[in-house]
Formats: sequence, C-alpha cells, structure tokens
Amino acid sequence: MAGLNKVMLIGNLGRDPEIRYTQQGLAVVNFPLATTESWTDKNTGERQDKTEWHRIKVFGKQAETCEKYLSKGRQIYLEGRLQTNSWEKEGQTHYTTEIVVSNFMFLGSRDGGGQSGPGGSDYQRGGYQNQPNSGGGGGYTPNRPAPNSDNFQGPSQPGMPDGPDQSIPDDDIPF
Repeated sequence: MAGLNKVMLIGNLGRDPEIRYTQQGLAVVNFPLATTESWTDKNTGERQDKTEWHRIKVFGKQAETCEKYLSKGRQIYLEGRLQTNSWEKEGQTHYTTEIVVSNFMFLGSRDGGGQSGPGGSDYQRGGYQNQPNSGGGGGYTPNRPAPNSDNFQGPSQPGMPDGPDQSIPDDDIPF
C-alpha cells in the first residue's frame, strides 16, 4: 500500500532565513514558521489564539530565493513533507521534526508585514516548485494564484462534481 506524506501551511516567518551550503555546494535554508488558529470562546465570548511553530527546511535554488526575498514576519504558503531526524547527546536520543519544502508562494506585501488584504488578494504572484528530474533546483511559475486568493480554485478530484449544477447524493448523515 502506498503512503502519503504531504504538508500545506500558510504562516509567518519567525525570523530571517539562515542560509548554509553543504560540502557539495547545495544551498540549505532554515527558518521557523508560525501558524495561528483563532476562535471565540463560547463561555466568555473572548477571542482566543493558538500558535504552532514549525521548523522549515528549503534546498537548492529555492533556498537562495527564500534567503534573498523572505524576512521575519513575511507571510508564505508552502507545501512539503515531514521529516524526522535524531541525534545522540550525552547518552540520550533527541528527535526533531521539520518540513522539507517542495514548493512555495510568497503572500502578503513585499515590505514585510505579511498580512494579506481582504480576501487575500494582496499577495505577490509567483510560485516556486521543485521540478522532477531537475536536480532539486526550483522552477518559477509566474502568475499562479495564491491559495487564499478570491480567484483560487483547487484542482478537482476524480469522481467529485466539478460545478454547482452537479450534486453529491444525500445519504441522510446529519453533518
């Protein structure tokens, strides 16, 4: 049976990207990404926030692009996979889980802040993707709509209706 390891996040950088190079000359960038969930407490009526921090790793030309254009607070959409690493220190095994990026898009304004305007339309167009058989370098796809854009429509799934005139049969499940 095949497996799936895919992560999609929209969040803000917790600090400027740090670039390093492997002995073979491959660029590697690391940065923390914050994703925040907000809700209103039913009992008190107060707004609540919960922030999760994610370790992000980017390789190759994508890493160089991140280092050049991203900064603390900037909003980004990314896709990648989970990777867990372990190491020994003073007889104890330590673990860390990070997200290895396969493609990303800058969101928000170029000058930092990172917050999109109403409907998410204030984003920098353009997505960066690892292309198959490209040696890990990134390819540039111009004018690709951001996921939170008003005109974004995700890919349709096989077997699912594509338009509003088609409907999924009602199976009397109350949710």
